[in-house]
Amino acid sequence: MDLKFLRLLAVLAVPTLPLSAQAAGGDGYLFSAPHATLSIRGGVARPTASGDVFSFVTERLTVNRGDFVGVSFASDLGFRVTQRIDLVLGAGISTRERRSEYRDLVDMDDLPIEQRTTFRRIPMTAGIKVHLRPAGRSVGKFAWVPTRLAPYVAAGGGMMYYVFKQDGDFVDYQTFDVFRTSLRSTDVAGMAYGAVGGTYSLSPRIGVNVEVRYDQARSPLDADFRDFNPIDLSGTGLTAGFLFRF
Repeated sequence: MDLKFLRLLAVLAVPTLPLSAQAAGGDGYLFSAPHATLSIRGGVARPTASGDVFSFVTERLTVNRGDFVGVSFASDLGFRVTQRIDLVLGAGISTRERRSEYRDLVDMDDLPIEQRTTFRRIPMTAGIKVHLRPAGRSVGKFAWVPTRLAPYVAAGGGMMYYVFKQDGDFVDYQTFDVFRTSLRSTDVAGMAYGAVGGTYSLSPRIGVNVEVRYDQARSPLDADFRDFNPIDLSGTGLTAGFLFRF
């Protein structure tokens, strides 16, 4: 049998796929919906910074509530449950370090009394992501094409580890002596979150992911700050990065 004829039969036996699927090649997810996604993002986080410990710090030191706005990083691992619903496991970190001095007091040499305040939050969560439109569509039996822009809402809960720390020089308000020390409180608190976001597909495997999220959490202060009321760990964050489909 002629070799050219055999090649023609082989070509005809392969079902025609969309050009986007053929271009990807291999046995990738384009031939079925992805089973998992990984999102890695960075951005900015704004803590609510309410409560008496923040009031104490901002009244006596040259720190404002807005000074606790810091950088944040987040990573989510999503597992497809249905066409529009994903189970999402997430972790992140937001941190801010701010140098300050007493507003109305100086030391014996008429120099500022300086210190450094650090506020760090590390949430670990599980939740549900609901796509407001399908994340993609099947084309025939052999290809899956992602939606160009896929908005979503998400909600869930978990645990948040925090660190509130101050290092430097402080004033004893009974004797007005200046002393050097390190003050610290750490704990783990339950939390809940809600988010809205969207993914813009750059290719079948990769998209740009943007998310706005609100975290709700409170925790008792311990150790050096135990006389204060519970610390407010809530806040809003905006992150952007890449989403990878598998």
